[in-house]
Amino acid sequence: MSRDLESLAPDEARRLYLDARRDELTEDTLDGQDYRLRAFVAWCEEESITNLNSLSGRDLYQYRVWRREGGYSGEELENVTLRGDLATIRAFLRFCGDIDAVDTELFTQVPLPQVSHGGDVSETTLDPDRAKSILEYLSRYKYANRTHVVLLVLWNTGCRISALRALDLEDLDLDGERPNGNGPAIHFVHRPDEGTPLKNAEKSDRWNAISGYVAGVIRDYIDGPREDVTDDEGRQPLVTTREGRISRSTVRNTLYRITRPCWRGERCPHGEDPDDCVATEHGRESKCPSARSPHDVRSGRVTGYRLQKVPRVVVSDRMDVSEEILDKHYDRRSERQRAAQRREHLEGL
Repeated sequence: MSRDLESLAPDEARRLYLDARRDELTEDTLDGQDYRLRAFVAWCEEESITNLNSLSGRDLYQYRVWRREGGYSGEELENVTLRGDLATIRAFLRFCGDIDAVDTELFTQVPLPQVSHGGDVSETTLDPDRAKSILEYLSRYKYANRTHVVLLVLWNTGCRISALRALDLEDLDLDGERPNGNGPAIHFVHRPDEGTPLKNAEKSDRWNAISGYVAGVIRDYIDGPREDVTDDEGRQPLVTTREGRISRSTVRNTLYRITRPCWRGERCPHGEDPDDCVATEHGRESKCPSARSPHDVRSGRVTGYRLQKVPRVVVSDRMDVSEEILDKHYDRRSERQRAAQRREHLEGL
């Protein structure tokens, strides 16, 4: 170990790293990295590692085994998830080397697992028909409440959590009466200095048209159950809680909860008894195999658009994603569905 290293505790290093990267990463990315680093800090506590100076390549291998076998999360990690976890640790240790907390080459000893071609692509999605069924249920039994509006906006615009959270009342043109307007629409605006950055910064600024029905539900939410509060910047968020602007975790947990079949009274497709199932416990809804994430909603929306033959460039612009990433990470049409659509274009040629 070099004599030039300066003592640094794991959790303090985590805070320094996140602060250093706050200006270059989105909040969603920072949240993900923070979760992975908290797992690393928890492992350090288990191993009584109070000073990063003592870390070795052998320690990093042991950490990989610990995480792969369910350390911190309680579930074994697949290769693609483990690789993402360790890639964050590698970037973190590179930073630690730059500030003399570990050897400058230690990050190269983080063992990244191999991922097969296409292994970095999620296979889960929210099937378009299932999304419509959930929205119909919400319209009938939970009309214009916060949950209804969250899924309705996410599904109809295909936006990310960050974009949903960023919406203020002033961003809405529910009557389509603003200059150059042509029907109801909502405006996504990048406001990094006020706590609501968008994924691709100013490139994410855009108007998305919405139907009259969606506009009506949003209006009824605003006039009804919406908590009339402001955020720390004095702005009026569209989607609120009693504390202010809705949090990312609340949006995620909302989607996990309502995409479980049992939430709508359906029979469990996994053979579980709702009275005994761990996924019915508050905060553990994501444990249900049928639960779907915000990313699954976006991929389902893309799949729906593509099945409706909406041009790729239109979907790309509406959902603020490049056509390459759209094809790789969001379009979940099966090979048979793609073949059927190609046949429609080729018949008669």
